[in-house]
Amino acid sequence: MSAPAMPSAALARHESPLSHEWRGPVGMWCLIAAESAMFTIFVVAYLFYTGKSLSGPTPNDVLSVPIFGSICLFSSSVTILMAERAIDRGDVSRFRNWWFLTIALGVLFISGTAREWVRLIYHEGLTISTNLFGTTFYALVGLHAFHVVVGLTGLSIVLAFTLLGYVRREHAKRIGVFAMYWHFVDAIWAVVLPVVYLIAR
Repeated sequence: MSAPAMPSAALARHESPLSHEWRGPVGMWCLIAAESAMFTIFVVAYLFYTGKSLSGPTPNDVLSVPIFGSICLFSSSVTILMAERAIDRGDVSRFRNWWFLTIALGVLFISGTAREWVRLIYHEGLTISTNLFGTTFYALVGLHAFHVVVGLTGLSIVLAFTLLGYVRREHAKRIGVFAMYWHFVDAIWAVVLPVVYLIAR
C-alpha cells in the first residue's frame, strides 16, 4: 500500500532552502543578461559608425572625459555595498545614510550628463540628427542615462520606505537584489566611458 500524498502546505514547508535563495536573484540576472545584450548592440553600432560622419563636429572636437561624474558613479558602487552590509547587520541608521549617499552620487553623475548635453546641443551644435556621431552618441549615452534615472527612482523609493520605518533587517536580501541593478549600471559605464570618450576619439 502506497504512502499517502503529502499535502501542498507540507510540501512547501519541506521545500529546499536553496529554492528560496535563488528566486529573487534569478529574475535580476535575467534582466541584466537582456540589458547587457542590448548595450552590446549599441556599443558595436557606435564603434562601427565612428569616423563615418560626413560632417562635423567629431568626437575629438567636442567631447571631454567626464572625470568627476565618473568618479561619483563608480564611488556609488562602494556606498551601496556599505549600505548592503549595514542592513545585513540590522543597522538601519547606517543603511539609510549610505543609501542616501548613493543617491547623491548618482544625482551628481546624471547632472553632469545633463550639463554635457546642454553644452553639446546649444554650444557645439551637436544634436541627434547632426551626423552619425550625434545619433550614436545620444543613443548609447542616453540609454545609459535612462538606466541611471530608473535606478535613482528605485533607490529613492527604498529610501522613502526606510524613512517611514518599513525597511528592516529581514529585507536585506531583497535590497541586495536591487543593488545588483545599480552595480550593473556602474559596470556598463566602465565600458561606455572608454569606448565613447577614449577609444572612439
